Amino acid sequence: FGSRHVHSRIPTHKRRLRWLAMAVGKNKRLTKGGGKKGGKKKAGDPFLRKEWYDIKAPGVFAVRNCGKTLVTRTQGTKIASEQLKGRVLEVNLADLNNDDDQAFKKVKLCIEEVQGRNCLTDFHAMCLTRDRLCSLIRKWHTMIEAHVDVKTTDGYVVRMFVIAFTKRRADQVGTNCYAQSAQIRKIRKKMMEIMTKEAGTVQLRELVKKLIPESIGKEIEKQTQGIFPLKDVYIRKVKLIKKPKFDITKFMELHNDTDADGGVAMLRPEAEEAQNLITAEVKAAEEDDE
Repeated sequence: FGSRHVHSRIPTHKRRLRWLAMAVGKNKRLTKGGGKKGGKKKAGDPFLRKEWYDIKAPGVFAVRNCGKTLVTRTQGTKIASEQLKGRVLEVNLADLNNDDDQAFKKVKLCIEEVQGRNCLTDFHAMCLTRDRLCSLIRKWHTMIEAHVDVKTTDGYVVRMFVIAFTKRRADQVGTNCYAQSAQIRKIRKKMMEIMTKEAGTVQLRELVKKLIPESIGKEIEKQTQGIFPLKDVYIRKVKLIKKPKFDITKFMELHNDTDADGGVAMLRPEAEEAQNLITAEVKAAEEDDE
């Protein structure tokens, strides 16, 4: 009772101040400068830390500068060029070759090397657009598909998918043109043989040159006429399964500018004295033997 009597003698405003002092002493969040270490970070525009790089397509395509890509600037151990390597970019073939007739094909390019502000790319994959694939499918026809893994001469393992549709004959009366299962198996076998032969005997860059004009599809169509006539034969998808060890010299051959200054033809013939000395010695030795 005595303590309560003493407590009641302290004025109300002083009691409130004493409680506040105790609360501030105990609770760190109420004190100035308390809370999270370092305080709240000032939110800046993330695009101020970015850099633009040009994308260079391989030499098999007509247009070399095919776009730009963003990356955060080099900061500490995070190097910009290392962040760019391995990036996969999708470009329409119509843009790469300045040909609107090839707009139904999409090409994927992978960044393999960075030189200055240029990202040098290599072929990564190819596929048909969805609207094109949907437009090919028809009633009363048989759709035949096949796929095969092929190793190119330069060590790339490529998986190729082909699609084809049966074709009505010119003098046909019936509405449908379905192929029998035995014919389908024969056609599929022939497709795999042609794809293996066409892709397994060339380098990857030569294979890309074949894929652009659809020469493999035309070859399949021609060779399967005896089994069942086909139409709309396309390599619908190509993707890289395995890559060989990266070789910078071979890779740079893809990006050597064909339109660069290759020198001018000589206006007068080379003097006879200005020949290779080793060649001259070999010729002289051959003459002595005779």
